Amino acid sequence: MTQHPHPAAPQEVELKLALGPGALDALLAHPLLAEPPQQQALANTYFDTPLGHLAAGRVAVRLRRLGPRVLQTVKTAGQGGGGLSRREEWEWPLDEHALDQAGLAELPPFQGPLAEQIAALQPTLSTDFHRRTWQLAWQGSTTELVVDEGEIVAGSARAPIGEVELELKEGSADALWGLALALAEQVALRPSDSSKAARGNALGQQQWTLPEASTPSAWLHRATVALDAFHDSGHPEHLAAAQQALSELAQHPALDDAARREALTLTAELGATGQPTAAYGVAALTLARRLGQQTALR
Repeated sequence: MTQHPHPAAPQEVELKLALGPGALDALLAHPLLAEPPQQQALANTYFDTPLGHLAAGRVAVRLRRLGPRVLQTVKTAGQGGGGLSRREEWEWPLDEHALDQAGLAELPPFQGPLAEQIAALQPTLSTDFHRRTWQLAWQGSTTELVVDEGEIVAGSARAPIGEVELELKEGSADALWGLALALAEQVALRPSDSSKAARGNALGQQQWTLPEASTPSAWLHRATVALDAFHDSGHPEHLAAAQQALSELAQHPALDDAARREALTLTAELGATGQPTAAYGVAALTLARRLGQQTALR
C-alpha cells in the first residue's frame, strides 16, 4: 500500500558541481574516492501542467524508477547559490509507476493555487543517468557524494548530465565547502545553480531566463546560471552574459580585497569555451563560501 508523505518536510542541503571535459576520470582517481562506490541506474520522469504551473511555482514533481522500486519526490526551489542549495523535499514509495495525486494534495506546496492543478499534471521531461555514490566522513560531518552521468530529454531536445552532488547527511554545511574545495584543487569543475528539473524545463521551452543581479552574491548566481544555460543551449549570448556578470562582480564596490582577487581570477580563468579550469572552480567555490549565498534558486 502506498505510504503518503508527512507534510513536515526535511530540508535537503546540497552542493552541486558541473564537471568539465575529461574531469570525470580525474575525479574518479581522487584519493577521497578510493573506496568502490555503490552504483545504480536511475530513470526519472518529471511532471507539470501543459501551461507549466509547477515550473512557474518553482516546484518539481518526479517519479523515479530504481530497480523494482518506484519513488515519488516533490522538491521546492529553496535558497542558496554558488552551487549550494537548501530545499524542502518530500519522498515516498509507490506501489506502481503512476502519480500519487492524493499524496501531493497533502503537501504544503499544493495547499494554495497549485491544488487546482494536480489533476492536470502530465509527463514533461525525463532524466536517465548512471549514479555512483560514496559516503564520506569529512571535517566531522557525514556527506553523500554522488556522480551522475546521463541525459536530460525534453521533447526532441537533449542535454548531457555530468555532475557531482554533495549532500549533507549529518553535521555542518561548512563541511560541504571544504570537501568541494578539496576536489576542485585537482579536478576541473564549477558550481551549478540549476537543478535537473530547471534545466529540463528550459530545454523543452528553448528559453533560458537569467536572474537579475545587483549584489555580489546575485552577480555570481547570474554568472553561474548563465554558464548552465550556455552549456545546455550552445547559445554564445549566455557565455557573454556570464562573462559580463563576472566583470560586474569583480568591479562591485562591496567586495573586500580578498573577494575581489577571487572575482578577478574568475574573469581571467573563464575561457572562450566556457569550460572550468581547476583555478576557476577553486575561486568560484571560495568566493561563494565567502559571500554566504542567500539567493532564490530555480
